[in-house]
Amino acid sequence: MTQQATAMRHDAHIAPTPLAAAAPAARTHADPSDTREMIALIGAGPSGLAGARNLQKRGIAFQGFEAHTDVGGLWDIDNPRSTVYESAHLISSKRTTEFAEFPMRDAVADYPSHRELRRYFADFADHFDLRRHYRFGVRVLRVEPVDANDADTLWRVTTQRLADGLEDSAEYQGVVIANGILAEPNVPRLPGHFDGELLHTSQYKRASQFQGRRVLIVGAGNSGCDVAVDAVHHARSVDLSVRRGYYFVPKYIFGKPADTLGGKRPLPRWLKQRVDSLVLKWFTGDPTRFGFPRPDYKMYESHPVVNSLVLHHLGHGDIQVKADIERLDGHRVHFKDGTQQDYDMVLLATGYRLHYPFIDAQLLNWQGMAPRLYLNIFAPRYRRLAVLGMVEASGLGWQGRYEQAELVARYLDGLRRDTPAARQLQSAIAGPAPDLSGGYRYLQLERMAFYVHKDTYRAAVRSASARLA
Repeated sequence: MTQQATAMRHDAHIAPTPLAAAAPAARTHADPSDTREMIALIGAGPSGLAGARNLQKRGIAFQGFEAHTDVGGLWDIDNPRSTVYESAHLISSKRTTEFAEFPMRDAVADYPSHRELRRYFADFADHFDLRRHYRFGVRVLRVEPVDANDADTLWRVTTQRLADGLEDSAEYQGVVIANGILAEPNVPRLPGHFDGELLHTSQYKRASQFQGRRVLIVGAGNSGCDVAVDAVHHARSVDLSVRRGYYFVPKYIFGKPADTLGGKRPLPRWLKQRVDSLVLKWFTGDPTRFGFPRPDYKMYESHPVVNSLVLHHLGHGDIQVKADIERLDGHRVHFKDGTQQDYDMVLLATGYRLHYPFIDAQLLNWQGMAPRLYLNIFAPRYRRLAVLGMVEASGLGWQGRYEQAELVARYLDGLRRDTPAARQLQSAIAGPAPDLSGGYRYLQLERMAFYVHKDTYRAAVRSASARLA
């Protein structure tokens, strides 16, 4: 499953294991003035670091840019763009999420906190000497092709140094975008007006914000449920407003992290949906008895909620389920089932949207709710424009993003050497994209617009990468 939340635990030091102790690969550090032979890499979060490591391994010169002062992306809570909160933990276990070449220590919790993860990424960057490739405290303002009609165009990257506002511009051979997908809040317009405090979960940091308040949380996805569990210990009341039903997955099944169970051979889609739905009923029962609508989709056609505590608090009356919102009126919220109630705070757990403000959407082949990229990576019009991390799948983990970065680095290396395999991939990128759904009929929602089936996706990326090796 993927990425955020529940309950606090103490920090644990994370150090490289013997598996991660191999010496870093040969490094390239080109003359900073020679940018036309370099790749511009945007972001130093998990996907950005995966990109940096793989460019480094292939000996491809690159310049990294990170607006914050250190690595870690959203997992560094001190990053002004971080959307994690004090109680945030992974919702996928460490073994299904970590980078394979740099495992987390056994002493690290099954579901690490943001503190442990911040240290993990710092250690990863230190171990492979990645920080020296980055300019920190530098925001990318614009990414533009020098010649929009040339597939091999250079790219003009304009940046701003945040310390003093100084702007700079340089031309690069290519651009790899890895600025994350969980930073720009999706804020829906609710009819009416609210006289209390209206926030998005991106503005939530600690449970004391709920002290003594009547709280309505809009949305019961992973963040919404995590925050609701936080709120019950401080708020006067906690309600969840939902539009659709959910599948709730406990973090542990038979005493082991739920995402570590299952055979080595993937089950057929129809059988996995049937078996896993049955297992969930054994462990969580039927959520409709707490007031949730029955899901109008099959399991895994939307991202499941990985939370062991929200149903517990629903069963104890600490949280109440409400219908979708019809309108706001002062402190009163009117719901579509005809009920109404007063609140002091409305917290929007309505997710995030893709946000690449520094580049024209057409250059990324944006269609509808998301860019249409080959393997969710490659822009079809340009040979050296790629995106890392614009993918979501149940169980993909950071290793799945690492494999994206490996493919990008191998492709750029192949273009540099003009290999037949690189030319073959170049033709594939320009052609029809493969079906990455694995046969699942995903909900037609903005947050699902770049969703893929993990096994199908990783097989496609690995296959393309192997042909370039």
